[in-house]
Amino acid sequence: MTTRILTGITTTGTPHLGNYAGAIRPAIVASRATDVDSFYFLADYHALIKCDDPLRIQRSRLEIAATWLACGLDVNKATFYRQSDIPEIPELCWLLTCVAGKGLLNRAHAYKASVDKNVEAGEDPDAGVTMGLFSYPVLMAADILMFNAHKVPVGRDQIQHVEMARDIGQRFNHLFGQGRELFTLPEAVIEAEVATLPGLDGRKMSKSYDNTIPLFGSAKQLKDAVARIVTDSRLPGEAKDPDNSHLFTLYQAFATPVQQAEFRAELLAGLAWGEAKSRLYQLLESELGEARERYHALIERPADLEDILLAGAARARKIATPFLGELREAVGLRSFRSQAQSQETGKKKAAKSARFVSFRDEDGSFRFRLLDAAGEQLLLSRSFADGKAAGQASKRLQSGETLDVRDQGEGFGVWLEGELIGESPAFADAAAREVGVARLREALAPQD
Repeated sequence: MTTRILTGITTTGTPHLGNYAGAIRPAIVASRATDVDSFYFLADYHALIKCDDPLRIQRSRLEIAATWLACGLDVNKATFYRQSDIPEIPELCWLLTCVAGKGLLNRAHAYKASVDKNVEAGEDPDAGVTMGLFSYPVLMAADILMFNAHKVPVGRDQIQHVEMARDIGQRFNHLFGQGRELFTLPEAVIEAEVATLPGLDGRKMSKSYDNTIPLFGSAKQLKDAVARIVTDSRLPGEAKDPDNSHLFTLYQAFATPVQQAEFRAELLAGLAWGEAKSRLYQLLESELGEARERYHALIERPADLEDILLAGAARARKIATPFLGELREAVGLRSFRSQAQSQETGKKKAAKSARFVSFRDEDGSFRFRLLDAAGEQLLLSRSFADGKAAGQASKRLQSGETLDVRDQGEGFGVWLEGELIGESPAFADAAAREVGVARLREALAPQD
């Protein structure tokens, strides 16, 4: 079975080394598995919630798309697209908004954090809270459910949003599925082995701490950044402690086991910090040098990037467009023309189907006839003492129970569990009787 995996990529800011080791590299490696159908999208609608600078949004989309492609994402194996190029997503978001409970969204971590911050500051609880922030989980649910993803790799802070997508999808299935699972319920996947890199000062590498190492700056910028990594004051020749060195932690994230062992031994033997930084720079340059060249080539050809993303969107929409049509049908947003055709088809089917006609004999007993589409009698029931018994007998005939058909005079009788239910009209000969039996069975066969 192929597992569909979906990952959203934030489009604010420029990717740094921590983003590469923690998210980009492992995701690209995972996309190469033969049993995986990978969807990667630039979450540019989500970016509008946090950023109101159009130039920053546009530049970030360009840089992040170029980064993933330069790092080796194969768009022939993975579906790579911009969220904003799939118009079915915001439409699905509205369908889901109409079934998502406000109480559920009230519990979203991002919204609650904003409310708590406002209350602490003595502000109105909803000061500065946009509907984009409040309904962010619904848009994320639309991203996931649109493509019926089985697994969604996320950080721990995003687990709640995947759980909300499950809740919303499950409610939609219940209300409109009519026994079908329209949406696959996704599973959040936490990558336990994903690297969290330290920054220049030893804290988690983050733009908010201004301690990042640029991913695709020039070779000189990379070398200068590595040179600024904070180390202890131990002199050349003094043993260093690899386990408490964030420089060694950075080296580990890119080195082979053999390289790690050799570097550890050299640090313990007194390798100078300056030389250690040079070794780290060389290691990073060997991994990122070619990708950097591809990145800058892509940045200089934005039209090529546009073509790649639009091709990914076309591939994604081959799934999204018909699926949204199915969802529109499910909620009642149907074409009047198709409705009229459906009604006409229904009338034709009804006109062609056999039917039961109940009546009461002069003696007060109850009976029914089975008539074919032309109104010709196929079967006349025996007499029943009350209408309920006659109704139950006709329902048993319609239920598909195995018929026991026996020759009876010039016609035949129909028996169920040893009980005579009804008799056919008389036939001219045995051949005609066989035809009558066939017509009866056809009339009582389950309809598609």
